[in-house]
Formats: sequence, C-alpha cells, structure tokens
Amino acid sequence: MHDVCNYDTYFVQKYDAIGVLGLLPEQKLTAALRMLAYRASAGQVHEIARMGKSTILECLVIFYDVIETLYTRDYLRKPTPRDLQMFLQKAEVRSFLGMIGSIGCMYWQ
Repeated sequence: MHDVCNYDTYFVQKYDAIGVLGLLPEQKLTAALRMLAYRASAGQVHEIARMGKSTILECLVIFYDVIETLYTRDYLRKPTPRDLQMFLQKAEVRSFLGMIGSIGCMYWQ
C-alpha cells in the first residue's frame, strides 16, 4: 500500500472540491484486489466497499498501471536462465520436480 500511495496520489485520501473527505487508500486498494482475487464484478464489490461502480473500475485500472510500473522490472518479467536454475534447485530440495512446467512457464517466450 505504501509503494502504491507513494507512487500515485490517486490512492491518497484527500478532500474533494466541496471539502468532503474522500475514500481511504485501503478502500480503493481493497476494491481493486477483490476484483482481481475473486474475479468479482464492480457490482459485487460495490455492495461490500460502498463505492460507486465507476470509482471501483477506475481504482482497478490505476492500480494495475501502478503495479505494472513499479514491479515489472523485478517481479513481472521473463525469468532469466539464472532464475530458472535457482527455481530448479529449490524444487529439487523440496521434492517438487516438474514445477517449472506447472507454474505457467510455457507462456514465457
């Protein structure tokens, strides 16, 4: 949450044009995460988060963009040969042979 709020002020709680305090960062992030984690629609999240559907969709799009920008280089990238070797060594120690094929590596090209 801190990384996301520090990167994009959209997620920081602030006052609107008429002086009403806006949504908490936790509300916005929870709405986006619920849609991703549970494949929920904006309508389903609306009932829980007490936010407008358009706001929920806006949160999701901005959240996605921020996560992609912040973490692509380190986490959302194609694994290097060194990464794959490390994964294979860990899998062997943990008796989890064949793990590379099971985590969707066939999509990395």
